[in-house]
Amino acid sequence: MNRDIYQEPLVSRYTSREMQELFSERTKFETWRRCWVALAEAQHELGLTDIVTAEMIQELKAHVTDIDFDVAAAKEKEIRHDVMAHVYEFGKKCPTAEPIIHLGATSQFVGCNTDLLVQKQALALIKKALVNVINNLAGFCDQHKGLPTLGYTHYQPAQPTTVGKRHTLYIQDLLIDLDYVEALEKQVKARGAKGTVGTQATFIELFKGDHDKVRKLDRLVAEKLGFDDVFDVTGQTYTRKLDMKSGETLAGIGASAHKFAVDLRLLSNLKVQEEPFAAKQVGSSAMAYKRNPMRSERMTGLARKLMGLVADFGATYANQWFERTLDDSAIRRMDIPQAFLLTDAILKLYLNITSGMVVFPKQIERYLRQELPFMATEKILMEAVALGKSRQEMHEVVRDHSVAAGKVVKEDGMDNDLLQRLADDQRMPFDLLQLNELVGDGSEFTGRAEQQTEEYLQEKVRPRLACYKHLIGEVDSALSV
Repeated sequence: MNRDIYQEPLVSRYTSREMQELFSERTKFETWRRCWVALAEAQHELGLTDIVTAEMIQELKAHVTDIDFDVAAAKEKEIRHDVMAHVYEFGKKCPTAEPIIHLGATSQFVGCNTDLLVQKQALALIKKALVNVINNLAGFCDQHKGLPTLGYTHYQPAQPTTVGKRHTLYIQDLLIDLDYVEALEKQVKARGAKGTVGTQATFIELFKGDHDKVRKLDRLVAEKLGFDDVFDVTGQTYTRKLDMKSGETLAGIGASAHKFAVDLRLLSNLKVQEEPFAAKQVGSSAMAYKRNPMRSERMTGLARKLMGLVADFGATYANQWFERTLDDSAIRRMDIPQAFLLTDAILKLYLNITSGMVVFPKQIERYLRQELPFMATEKILMEAVALGKSRQEMHEVVRDHSVAAGKVVKEDGMDNDLLQRLADDQRMPFDLLQLNELVGDGSEFTGRAEQQTEEYLQEKVRPRLACYKHLIGEVDSALSV
């Protein structure tokens, strides 16, 4: 690492090697060469054997990975055109094939097809990580499906739910993201061989006006590059609308992760649930006792950056005048790799956290016990009426003591003593033991939370995960920093 110049933290700190390699210069320029090979092969197979010979194609194939980056960089500095610089360098390695490299093509033949190929592979990595996060959460939900915990609305205590049920909400969001990823995968097609402004004029000339062969060339090149489909029409580039939809899809994953991470940070503050904490991890340089939720905080920050990129993609697409303007080039060089690298970093953190989340049942119980007496007042009221007491009288008793107990909690910082107050009131037909039995451990107040969790996992999540058995366990969740 050169420590004298700026280093991109996404590469130096946060992302997987696989994703880094996909957006590397080597992958880019080797893929350009694969595009040139595919074009030459297709031209040869469609009859241009007197121009593009088998010997030329073999020579091109032999030097796909043999790139002299210094020669290409020097040539680009001289002519200020990256594609032609690499045509020149490739031609130096392939003197026989040099005359037919890039034959009939425009720069965006290699630029767009390469971008689409890389994004196709990057989406596959994103999907794999997403599936593994869902699988981690599914196991967590199953483990804690019956553990009552205080629910919150407006971040104020509400009815109890279960720890497992709460986490099904995160799974549902990620399954929506997975749907969007798979929909996006179907939209990622080859640009193909379309010519300078998408009219295939140069190829029509090359094939002497044979429209059928030019159409076949377009699809044959796409197939050779590993695509199932090709854009029917393009300008000079494939539509930047696709980039916009890619950005939105990845930002959707970022938003799901952000919501989870913020919730976990709040739970960490309550000391009821935490992200994994390494044995020698330092929480604070000054406060040695601290267990800061630093991974969740990092997720939040990275997700914020990712969600902010959506505006860039929309503006870039909307400003492509007619067949193409070059104001898309510089920003796409940054935004597309960043969007995928950010998503990769976020999912790497999400995987790491969900691989070892810690729950503290006693602390959960403590919070529940503080609020359960209030939540159980309606049940206490109904049981008293069943024993012959007046509902109106019991309602007044419960109301008066609830107000007094709430005051003790808020103003005096004491524990909730509502049950003791009710037991001491001669009008109430229950003693403290009976009242505690009525309140229970909170499970009676969780409704169908446990059953909903079981049903959701069994009916929706497990069947979906079964489609990706080959992907589960394939991702390294270890963090480098």
